[in-house]
Amino acid sequence: MNKLDNFDLVILRELQKDCRRTSEQLAEIVALSPTAIQRRIKRLRDEQVILAERATINPKALGRYLSLIVMVSFKLGRSDINAQFKRTMCETPQVLQCYAVTGDYDFALTISVKDMEEYEALTHHLFHSNEAIQKFQTMVVMEAVKEGLQIPIDA
Repeated sequence: MNKLDNFDLVILRELQKDCRRTSEQLAEIVALSPTAIQRRIKRLRDEQVILAERATINPKALGRYLSLIVMVSFKLGRSDINAQFKRTMCETPQVLQCYAVTGDYDFALTISVKDMEEYEALTHHLFHSNEAIQKFQTMVVMEAVKEGLQIPIDA
């Protein structure tokens, strides 16, 4: 991976704000030509600095009114159990994020569901039926104060 210069950092910061910006719009901000912007973006994608470009969707527009944070702890720290759990989390569309963490719990999840009935069915499928899970704790999100995946960029 090449070292990122100030032009790259400004491009990344601007793309995080709005990835739909055109090369021409970015060129005005960065003070490079649109062609140079396109080459830099291609390189940033090729080098996996830019991993993906996604639309941010309002969950309520899709009837998903309930967001939850769930902490999960296993009875044993076996790698095969963790690997299977990770696969299951990646395959479960209601699980938006899954982090292996340190401390009293092994995993932290963010989950989006339509209602408590859907969440209850999900907990039976994911947690109650898994004998390796010692405990899980659910926190209902009352208000999203800040959401996002923007990485701080110093430039």
